[in-house]
Amino acid sequence: MAESFEHKSAEAYIALGSNMGDREELLVRAIRQIDDHPHIRVTRVSGMYETDPVGYTDQPSFLNMVIAVTTSLQPLELLREQLELERRLGRIRHERWGPRTIDLDLLLYDNVRMDHVELTLPHPRMMERAFVLVPLHDVLGDSNPLSGEVREAAQASVQGRKDGITLWKTINWRSASEPFGS
Repeated sequence: MAESFEHKSAEAYIALGSNMGDREELLVRAIRQIDDHPHIRVTRVSGMYETDPVGYTDQPSFLNMVIAVTTSLQPLELLREQLELERRLGRIRHERWGPRTIDLDLLLYDNVRMDHVELTLPHPRMMERAFVLVPLHDVLGDSNPLSGEVREAAQASVQGRKDGITLWKTINWRSASEPFGS
C-alpha cells in the first residue's frame, strides 16, 4: 500500500521557463499538471518575468518563474517527472540553451546536496542567473538556509543589469482561468 502524501514530504523549488508558442499558457499548464500529480502539491508561485535569453541569444525572450512544491517523491523521481512533463508539453532538445516550449529545472530539494550523473543539487548555476534568482526570491521562505544568499544575489543581479528581467505579471495559479493580475 502506498504511503499517503502527508508522510515524509519534502519542500522543493522548480524553475519554469518558456520562449516558444504561447509561453504564458505553457507555464500555467505545467503548474497545473505538476499540482495534479498525486505526490506533488504546488504551495507558492512566483511572478512571471520576461527575460532576455542567456547563452544562445538569437532567440525570443523567455517567460520565467519558480514554484515551491511539497512532494513525497525522492529527488531523482521528481526530476524524472519533470522531464516527462517537458516531453508531454512538446519539449524537443535540439541545442543547449536553445528555444524551448517548456523548461523545468529542479533548483532545491530540502537541504539535500547531491552530485549525481542525472542531477546536481542545489542547481549548480542558479546563483549566476537573474532569471532564476529573482523569481526564486519571490517564493523562498525566510527559514530556508539559502534565503539570505538568494536575496542578496537577486538584488545584485537586478542592480547589475539595467534590463534583461521585467515582471510580466503576477498569477493566482489556483484560479488561473480568471484574468491575471499585473
